[in-house]
Amino acid sequence: MTIKIIEFNKKYTQNFYDLNIEWLKTHFYVEAYDEEVLSQPEKYIIDKGGVIFFVLKDKNVVGTAALMLTSKPNILELTKMAVLPELRGQKIGQQLLQHCIDYGKSQSLKGLLLYSSRKLENAIHLYRKYGFVEIPVEENCPYERCDIKMMLEF
Repeated sequence: MTIKIIEFNKKYTQNFYDLNIEWLKTHFYVEAYDEEVLSQPEKYIIDKGGVIFFVLKDKNVVGTAALMLTSKPNILELTKMAVLPELRGQKIGQQLLQHCIDYGKSQSLKGLLLYSSRKLENAIHLYRKYGFVEIPVEENCPYERCDIKMMLEF
């Protein structure tokens, strides 16, 4: 399968929202923080120095992921990663994850961190496969569903 990964384009803002809302509703529920960020990705991600990637297949958006600024210098949060349900299991998520890692390295970042849930066994396995290690979750974690925090240092 041939895909292309591109950086944020305003015309795909609705795809970013739709892919992530579907994923959240399938696995959890949409938290207020999610709704806020997904409804205004430019304000919460792009304008603050983050980046959003879109996966295109035949000119259609089939996946997305974002790297958001954190309070730690040169560390971005890998977040809002989703792939169309009918294309899951075709390694699109792995290619997108590798793209995010490569981007982080190309920007001379110190690393990427992510928040997740142990309920997502396949995702946790994938993160470990790519070198992420578990670190303590802070008390004021931005996500109610979070019970695991992971870090990949470059």
